Amino acid sequence: MTLVLGLAMFLAAAFTAIAQNTKAQEDRKARLVREIEILDSQIRASDTKNANALNQLNLIQEKIALRKSLIAESDARIKELNSEIGRKQKHIDSLQLRLDTMSFYYNRLVKSAYKNRDPKLWYMYIVASDNLGQGMRRYSFLKNLSREMNTQGKKIKESKAELETERAALLGMKEEAESLRAERVVEMQKLSKEEASSKTTINRLQKEKNQYQKQLASKKKEVEALNKEIARIIAETMKGVTKEKKNSSAKSTPVDYALGKEFSSNKGKLPWPVEGPVVETFGVHYHPVYKQLKLPDSDGISIAVSDGTPVKAVFEGVVKNVIVQPGYNKCVLVQHGDWFTFYCKLGSVSVKAGDKVKTGQILGTVEPIAGVTQLHFQLWSSKGPQNPLPWLRPK
Repeated sequence: MTLVLGLAMFLAAAFTAIAQNTKAQEDRKARLVREIEILDSQIRASDTKNANALNQLNLIQEKIALRKSLIAESDARIKELNSEIGRKQKHIDSLQLRLDTMSFYYNRLVKSAYKNRDPKLWYMYIVASDNLGQGMRRYSFLKNLSREMNTQGKKIKESKAELETERAALLGMKEEAESLRAERVVEMQKLSKEEASSKTTINRLQKEKNQYQKQLASKKKEVEALNKEIARIIAETMKGVTKEKKNSSAKSTPVDYALGKEFSSNKGKLPWPVEGPVVETFGVHYHPVYKQLKLPDSDGISIAVSDGTPVKAVFEGVVKNVIVQPGYNKCVLVQHGDWFTFYCKLGSVSVKAGDKVKTGQILGTVEPIAGVTQLHFQLWSSKGPQNPLPWLRPK
């Protein structure tokens, strides 16, 4: 009994794990599809508004990466389904063999009962016994024969129902696998077109090197101006905090730094300010076509989104400043003790300096700049800019 119960619990846990894994795969695929759709709309917008070719190339290449991830998810699911189909087929074969065996013995019971179907024969069989003990044994035999027929009949009925259910499940798996294979063909065709588009954009960039270098110089000035302004605001804020530490009572100082410690303990757990694909990462980058040409350092990440997407605070804090910066539209700086988060390229802002904000509170919405709709997000400590990605929850 204990063994049967343990086996049942093991099977239940296994099926739960499979269901959870399938749900996780579906969620990942849905996210990839959403992110590809966002990039699609931005690529179309940049076409119509003549945005610089490098940005368009970045969008296309990120879309290619997402498309490959989507195909990989389909491949993983197809492989998983093939394994499940094999196991299911073996189980069906086992059920069929068991059903055939039960049916064979049941038919023998039925034939035996049919030959002796006359109740008088059963009665004579019992009364013709040599003694009472033999009569009781014959009576018990006939009674067990009747009970066994009923039991076997029920088992056969249940096995047939189980077999039909398993066959239906197998058919569903085969149909899903076939659908995924057809979907994969379509995705591969799209990938081929996107790779061709990437090559076209690269050729365009190679022909426009002089024009691009002018754009790059302008972009570098915008990036440097933004980072200089952020550093200035943070330096002033930290100077004020240091001054308050010296002049204020011991009661007020720990509140500020307690918040900072709480922020730092949430590394890898912070919610994303928006949902969308990351199209620019933190750190040093080189041009994808002019390999020796260094791009402006990125002190944050850029996330592609739809026009009007709400931007949310990743942690509770205080709005220290709202500025307007060339190339970055409106920007909101939020202080979290001795940590700071910066949200740029907002079209509208719903907070002001001095406001206390909660985790997940809307700070404003993203609007396009030259046809490109992205949130630029930075994370700073008192020591300087930090890579935001390790701080955000894994997708």
